[in-house]
Amino acid sequence: MKVEIVSVNISRKKGVIKTPVTEAVVNSEGIVGDAHLGEWHRQISMLGEESILRFENQLGRKITFGEFAENITTRGLELKNCEIGDRFVGEEIILEVTQIGKKCHGHGCAIFQQVGNCVMPVEGIFCKVIRGGIIRPNQILEYRKK
Repeated sequence: MKVEIVSVNISRKKGVIKTPVTEAVVNSEGIVGDAHLGEWHRQISMLGEESILRFENQLGRKITFGEFAENITTRGLELKNCEIGDRFVGEEIILEVTQIGKKCHGHGCAIFQQVGNCVMPVEGIFCKVIRGGIIRPNQILEYRKK
């Protein structure tokens, strides 16, 4: 199944809204320049545009890409239905799903304070880097079940 990258987003601090960029370098620790870079299982976060659109309807306002602190915004697959071990394979990069959802920081989280709620705890996914490269909007990733 094909999945399109619609936005690549980074921030230098954890727990804040990320800013879209035209391209980013992915290495063995995640996205260069992003606060989540490191040797752990949540190097890159992903959220589907499908989830964002549902959440917009609940909030009654437009959500910008990166507002839920996702590194990669995708189109074409309900990411919440992925399983640990599934992979996203691009021309250069390979990402492996390591976690579905996360514990929310709650009302103290900068995202919750600015947005009023958060979709990442339920519908966001997290990946580790298997192979790095360059990522940018409009790239296609092949979704592969484990």
